[in-house]
Amino acid sequence: MYDTTETGRPPTRVSNALVAAPHSLASSAGLAVLRAGGSAVDAAIGINAVLAVAYPHMAGLGGDGFWLIASPDSDVRAINASGPAAASATQSFYDGADEIPERGPGGALTVPGAVDGWRLAHEAYGRLSWERLFEDAIGAADDGVPVTEKLAGWMRRDRDVLGADTRAASTYLPGGEPPAAGHRLVQTELADSLRVVANRGPREGFYEGRLATEFCESLGPESPLDPSDFAAYSAAWVDPISVSYRDHTAYALPPNTQGVTALQILGLLDGFDVPSWGDGTTDYYHHMVEATKVAFADRDAWVTDPATVDIPIAELLADGYLDERRALISAETAVSSDLESGVHHDGHSRATDSPGGDTCYFTVVDDDGLAVSVIQSIYFDFGAGVVAGDTGIIPQNRGAYFSLDPASVNALEPGKLPFHTLIPGLLTKDGDPWLTYGTMGGEGQPQTQAALVSRIVDYGYDVQQAIEAPRWLYGRTWGTSSRSLSLEKRIGDRVVDGLEERGHTTALAREFDAAMGHAQAIRVHDDGTLSGGSDPRGDGAAIGY
Repeated sequence: MYDTTETGRPPTRVSNALVAAPHSLASSAGLAVLRAGGSAVDAAIGINAVLAVAYPHMAGLGGDGFWLIASPDSDVRAINASGPAAASATQSFYDGADEIPERGPGGALTVPGAVDGWRLAHEAYGRLSWERLFEDAIGAADDGVPVTEKLAGWMRRDRDVLGADTRAASTYLPGGEPPAAGHRLVQTELADSLRVVANRGPREGFYEGRLATEFCESLGPESPLDPSDFAAYSAAWVDPISVSYRDHTAYALPPNTQGVTALQILGLLDGFDVPSWGDGTTDYYHHMVEATKVAFADRDAWVTDPATVDIPIAELLADGYLDERRALISAETAVSSDLESGVHHDGHSRATDSPGGDTCYFTVVDDDGLAVSVIQSIYFDFGAGVVAGDTGIIPQNRGAYFSLDPASVNALEPGKLPFHTLIPGLLTKDGDPWLTYGTMGGEGQPQTQAALVSRIVDYGYDVQQAIEAPRWLYGRTWGTSSRSLSLEKRIGDRVVDGLEERGHTTALAREFDAAMGHAQAIRVHDDGTLSGGSDPRGDGAAIGY
């Protein structure tokens, strides 16, 4: 069996402040902001801006974001920076279509929310000027960033998507071909847009000025987005939700995210003697997958825009309900994947489409102990697959997850928030930040969060060990209607055989498979020191001082 405590690198240990992001240039930018006197929030905005340049297939100004923010002896706060469907995004707008287009201008129908989330966070916690936060991103876009092996792979995979849009092709397929690793990716139009946002601020620069107009007009009649949708949008502070896990409290955002799912998995596990299973055993993986199935049943039945459905969050996270649902989990036999929610629904049909997507998770803790856990995405790799006019910005295609079935819990409605897989994670202990954590990976996000928390809290792993340990992914993949269980092959034949004997249908993935997500985490120790980890499945780094 693979030694799950084996690690390719040690955790990063520092005394003052730490950043962890999925691209090393973004980590460096965040550290530079901290050294200049910036807060964890300032650093996170600087990180996100660089990711928009260096990881354009997963992050960008055209997407959404979610924040958890905590400081010692203070309440955890949350920002929902996800944008709604356009005011003209009616069922009849897509009349005659069986579904909303996944790519192209027609898939770009929700307002980008991330930039206004930056505004809210900076107003509350910023130390440096707004303009300073974009210096590294602008320089990287103007000068060019070397393409990593992973980004080069995504460009090869999405060659046809990018090639279908003239502007996307000119930027990401120079000479008509996907660039090789090491190619310098220059994005001058994106640099210009970042300058506008930096110099004019988030509202005038992005939501109420030329960028919004160019963005919407460039998409043409296939998209319902209008500049008025941008001007009307504001990100929002929301109350986070939580459950207890051992002597910690785990926090997540409420719907429209699947944060309740991550918390349900932890709440279910909290009633088991997890250490007795032993990490890396058949018992461990079996119970983790079974808890995921139970939580997914409630997620698929309920999670949507809470303004459109009265979602019973308190009931779904109540101890009594979790006790009832835990009883569905057998130690010896896999439960069916078509479980139903245990809470009566109002008649809407459950979601059946894959909520996958590609995402960037990053986290910062500063020298005041302010901890931020942030996730940002443009949904599919390269979002809608187009560049919005001369802005250099890729619109997200998050709205493609809406259904044209009026009975669906995620039926398209004007102004409705889409379902989001995006979930930053945070644990506190005795009211203070203890662990920030998260990952990219659609349906894998709550599962990887459970892996990180259980391995750190129950098995005593350091953050890097927990990130590198073999992972699994139970869920749907693109174009399939059924769920299966993928396992990194380091897990070993004996465990795989044991899972199949219990009724799981398995498939082996690579030893370190990017499909399992790119996780980052920071642990705050009792003596005030910090340790951080970054995923070798990505291109990131955990660095600090």
